[in-house]
Amino acid sequence: MKINLRRCLAAISGGIVTVSMMSASAAPPSPEAALGLKPIQKDVEYQQVDADDVGSCEVRDIERGDWAGWEVMSPDGLVLRRFADTNNDKKVDLWCYFQYGVETYRDIDSNFNGKADQYRWMATAGTRHGIDSNEDGRIDTWKMISAEEATAELVQALATKDANRFAALLASGRELRAIGLSGDRYDRLVKKVERAAGKFRDFATTQTAIQTGAQWLQFASPRPGVIAEGEPGVEKDIIAYENAVAMFESGGKSSQLLVGTLIRIGETWKMVDLPVLATDGQPIAQSSGNFFTPGSGTGGDSIANSTADAATQALVSDLETIDGQLAQTSDPKKLSILNERRADVVEKLVAEAKTNSDRDTWVRQLVDTVSVATQSGAYPGGLKRLQALAKSLRGKDASLRAYAEFQLISTEYLARQSPDANFGEIQTWYLQQLNSFADRFPRAPESAQAKLQLGLSKEFEDKEKDALKFYKEVVRDFSGTPSAEKALGAVRRLESVGKTIELSGLTVDGKSVRLSQFRGRPVVLHYWATWCEPCKQDMKLLRSLQARYQRAGLQLVGVNIDNRREQAAEFLKGVSLPWPQLFAEGGLDDSPLAKQFGVQTLPTMMLVDARGRVVRHNVRAAELDEELQKLTKKR
Repeated sequence: MKINLRRCLAAISGGIVTVSMMSASAAPPSPEAALGLKPIQKDVEYQQVDADDVGSCEVRDIERGDWAGWEVMSPDGLVLRRFADTNNDKKVDLWCYFQYGVETYRDIDSNFNGKADQYRWMATAGTRHGIDSNEDGRIDTWKMISAEEATAELVQALATKDANRFAALLASGRELRAIGLSGDRYDRLVKKVERAAGKFRDFATTQTAIQTGAQWLQFASPRPGVIAEGEPGVEKDIIAYENAVAMFESGGKSSQLLVGTLIRIGETWKMVDLPVLATDGQPIAQSSGNFFTPGSGTGGDSIANSTADAATQALVSDLETIDGQLAQTSDPKKLSILNERRADVVEKLVAEAKTNSDRDTWVRQLVDTVSVATQSGAYPGGLKRLQALAKSLRGKDASLRAYAEFQLISTEYLARQSPDANFGEIQTWYLQQLNSFADRFPRAPESAQAKLQLGLSKEFEDKEKDALKFYKEVVRDFSGTPSAEKALGAVRRLESVGKTIELSGLTVDGKSVRLSQFRGRPVVLHYWATWCEPCKQDMKLLRSLQARYQRAGLQLVGVNIDNRREQAAEFLKGVSLPWPQLFAEGGLDDSPLAKQFGVQTLPTMMLVDARGRVVRHNVRAAELDEELQKLTKKR
């Protein structure tokens, strides 16, 4: 069995390769045609052949029973290229490139649709394995990447000013949940990731140290450490580097880039913050880190003022003591006192900070400390303190002001919701505050969150054009961030009526389900969570509708948006719903199932006709019966 590589060459367009099969008697392509194929990714080291030697190369059949295709051999008998059909569908799905007879890279078509969707480096080229979910030739996520390679990718993201390339290196909220982070630790890191994604474009544009053509040289860091299971907000052992540094060369000069924290997530190493560049060739001082004691790393440059360092250590020790006491009490008075003491200690850490980076970190933690405690009702005096803190930041770093003011808006919004309050007035105030915030801080990552809320409010008012405007602004202005991904999903949902959609995933019990497998039947998609009481009421209605429209073949598909699979599984044991329930980690904020259609509130239901086209992108429970009657009469 042979593949016509001449046709393969003719069909290459934008990284998409389609290959037709020919009969076994067809003449093989010339070595020149075979060697004309190139990897989709640019930074691939593979053996090139001098023009004078191409004619001496040989194209031969792959000698492997379960593969079809060709290999290109050098004059001295080394493999140069391999183009293989591994599933006997008469299309190439592996494009392999070799360096001195050793495979160093391959383009992979894992879903066998004729387009590469994975890119893998190996052997002397490293361990990177990238996923291209939309098959546009750009890596969207990493399946495998070492700490060294992650820092090299960071250098190239800055050199090319590529926000999407940087976003692929950031840990997502779903990933941070999966490795066992929770509570304040989780919240703080998610906010850092959002900030890093939102500010990268400005940082990359304004920095001049890393130019086009910059080369990564070396990875440097103290040894990685373990944050043990059982620490506050740590449900599993976590391995991380702190104060990691990338050495690079650009424009003939060598310098350093402080990458900071790198966390091991499966077979990848992910970042959680913006890097910091060295200035004037000077080495970078240590940052405070995200897991280990601020300033206590074992590598890099020491902090000069040992007295100040001792004071910082003492305050951090106080903080740990207070956190332990907070975890052991539920008494409202004690909680209030402890939260105020915690805020006092963090405020002193702000004053003791030795670098701007440390100071910013502690200010953000002070904001988090006060806002989280106030919103949970455990710090009655917290709102006034947060208001004073936000006021004190006026005229200072815009990103810190934005961070504090956004948390203040959210905190005051909840504080205003007393039992006798006018909710309509509160909602009007809240939306006015979000609009004003987005106008004052158009590039702050918190503005992306504000606009998502504003878009949702317009959906509730049935003003979809206004909602789309907000969502599209987030997609445009915050490319590569989780907020942009959520907004893009919302745009996809609002513009879905009359269009065929797909949704696929695993059920709570691990079975694979695709929406397209229900073609020929109307489908109701029901997004729900165990904490959503209206969702549970909807389930009773959906059960009765399924019985009523049994002859029409009505199919229900649940999409659970709980944070943990166990929550959904335990609930479903008691209700035994007779339709599939999809689940993916991440909750309402980070579940890919929620992001696909920008679901921000529950319950959300979508109605799809028998041809897979959306009839209603947000149908209310009370409207379903009437909509199904109309839909089934048309059949």
